[in-house]
Amino acid sequence: MTLEEAKEKLIELQQKLSAYEHATSLIYYDGVTAAPRGAAVNRAQTLEVLSGEMYLLATGPETVELLEFLDGRKAELSEREQRMVYLLLKDIRQMRKIPMDEYVAYQRLLSEADDVWHRAKEASDFELFRPVLEQIFETNIRFAGYCAPEKDPYDYWLNEYEEGVSKESLDKFFAALRERIVPLLRKVQAAPQLDNSVIKGHFPVDRQDILSHKLMEVIGLDPEHVGLSTTEHPFTISFGSHLDERITTHYYEEDFSYSMYSVIHEGGHAMYDTGSDDELARTVLDGGVSMGIHESQSRFFENFLGRSRAFCEYLFPVLEEIFPEQMAGHTAEELYRAVNRAEPSLIRTEADELTYCLHVCVRYELEKRVMAGELAVRDLPGEWNRLYKEYLGIDVPDDKRGVLQDSHWSGGSIGYFPSYALGSAYGAQFLRRMKETVDVDGCLRRGDFAPIAAWLRERIWKHGCTYRPADLFRMAAEEEFDPMVFADYLEEKYTELYGL
Repeated sequence: MTLEEAKEKLIELQQKLSAYEHATSLIYYDGVTAAPRGAAVNRAQTLEVLSGEMYLLATGPETVELLEFLDGRKAELSEREQRMVYLLLKDIRQMRKIPMDEYVAYQRLLSEADDVWHRAKEASDFELFRPVLEQIFETNIRFAGYCAPEKDPYDYWLNEYEEGVSKESLDKFFAALRERIVPLLRKVQAAPQLDNSVIKGHFPVDRQDILSHKLMEVIGLDPEHVGLSTTEHPFTISFGSHLDERITTHYYEEDFSYSMYSVIHEGGHAMYDTGSDDELARTVLDGGVSMGIHESQSRFFENFLGRSRAFCEYLFPVLEEIFPEQMAGHTAEELYRAVNRAEPSLIRTEADELTYCLHVCVRYELEKRVMAGELAVRDLPGEWNRLYKEYLGIDVPDDKRGVLQDSHWSGGSIGYFPSYALGSAYGAQFLRRMKETVDVDGCLRRGDFAPIAAWLRERIWKHGCTYRPADLFRMAAEEEFDPMVFADYLEEKYTELYGL
């Protein structure tokens, strides 16, 4: 086999894997959006078969021989080709350590778990979900032991979502943020609360849907490649490449801001994915490099841009057109203050910028203890409620608004949650650097996201997974990561908002 023949086979392999990913993602998406509930078992069986085929393709001797051949001649490969081989070999070496029957069974478990989680959340009954969640945690611990027996199981999974992250680094990160956020929150709570009546009332779903599509247009999503649907828990999904992306939202008629910021948040994810160079399509380099960087983009769009005073000034006339009766007598400044109101709340996805990281902290602490064997899954509801009281000072009334509110655990995403807090902190440094060359506020007041997107595309999006997360961060921010930049941003913003 010549080097050129091997390169061609490398592309063919990735295209096949991408096709399988496309199919499995479509089945998952259908299951959480439009499929009838009774189809869950059939869907799980199909995913079981496809997962087995993916396992064989990814770990077969022909694939291993190809990649080891290319790895042995990596000096003759381009930077992107070297990265492709590295990522594929990394995944294969890990996957081959997991017995095929266990890998396939886990994919089926996750498909069934999503349906069980939905039913448990509707009934606010953690016990319905508990047996499945116990299996998910047990499997994650076991798989970590197969793949990296020398590592702590939770450290292994944290590193999978954000390369280079560990419990040690996250303990320091969250401690540093809490040291700044908690005293600031106490000052905010002692001040007169901001009025949020402008976002409360009756907002028909059909009118909110019009707003959703308007927001997608404004931030720059291409309707030829990005679709919108509704689901219980908003998310973004890529179907095999950045050329086919879906986002979802959830509408509440009494408050349009939930869906509005879900669309902007998920839209940030989609902008990142669809911003990859077209040359990366259907390869392992396509899309976001890590969940921390990914969440930096979604949180950047949602908060640093979407909750800014400048964007609220652009947005308010749009809202007046869509909700003329509801907006009557209100102002853009009222909107800005309403969507930035800071107060402890039950639901993470509805949390303000100031308290959001405390929600993430709760999940991080619980995952860490379950993965270490220090906390039983059956005790999660009680510990969840205790930490919400300790961190946020609020009582959790039921499982639906407590331990069952997120879909992540049902999808096996153990170790994902810290990415949200890291992403928020990354975004503060991206914004600071961007403002040196882009009139961000001017763009937002005009509803012109193009210059902002161009900066992000050039520094982050187009590279896909070509660089490690830490390297990509340094390239974009032109400095090392410093969570205090985010703390400074919060302090400045909320001191001004609340007149502290």
